[in-house]
Amino acid sequence: MSARATPPAAGVGSLQPVPRAPLYEGVATRLREFIEVNRLAPGDRLPGERDLAAQLGVSRTSVRQGLTILRVIGLVDVQHGNGIYIARNVQDVLAPITADLVMADPELPALGEVRNALEAQAARLAATRRTPEDLAALAGTIARMRADIELGGFGIEADRDFHRGIVRAAVNQVLADTLDTLADGAGRIAAASLQRPGQAPRSLADHEAILRAIESAEADEANRLMMAHLDRTGALDEPS
Repeated sequence: MSARATPPAAGVGSLQPVPRAPLYEGVATRLREFIEVNRLAPGDRLPGERDLAAQLGVSRTSVRQGLTILRVIGLVDVQHGNGIYIARNVQDVLAPITADLVMADPELPALGEVRNALEAQAARLAATRRTPEDLAALAGTIARMRADIELGGFGIEADRDFHRGIVRAAVNQVLADTLDTLADGAGRIAAASLQRPGQAPRSLADHEAILRAIESAEADEANRLMMAHLDRTGALDEPS
């Protein structure tokens, strides 16, 4: 990725010192404000960790933690040895699931990346291996999720069963066993994601589109839709 010019570190639109508590949330907030005020666009480069720490008045550890939150929601891309780049426009990024969730388990972003790739492959396999029983079970989870949302819930259990149903339909025990080892973290990501305003109906619509692709044996489309769904929702930025 080519770097655009780094904006001035001082003057109008410059970074402001972070209030002392909680530091990592303050860092994430200040950086997001800085990106928005300076109208930074995808491809723009932020100052390095050392410069950010000096300008914000915090340690480099706090800067890394703040950047983790922004990376998790898809706003920045931290390229080790190459710099920190803007990945999306601020207005295109949903609010983070919760800073506490990310910071309680720093491995969640990496877990999400692996889970997304594996579930997308599961959707691809399910499109060619699913049975009528699999399709009926998946349709049932969608109906349950819709009913729960209509009653004011978030469809968390039905969402979980939908994803599990796709893995079963893929008929690949190695894939199933690997995803099972990721289930705890993935479940926390999904539950937090679905409780964000407006997310449950969006996830429901995604599930319906994924099921249509699987029913039609459109393997590539099922893979694409599942990856897009998980990128949007969790991205720890938000999977369901």
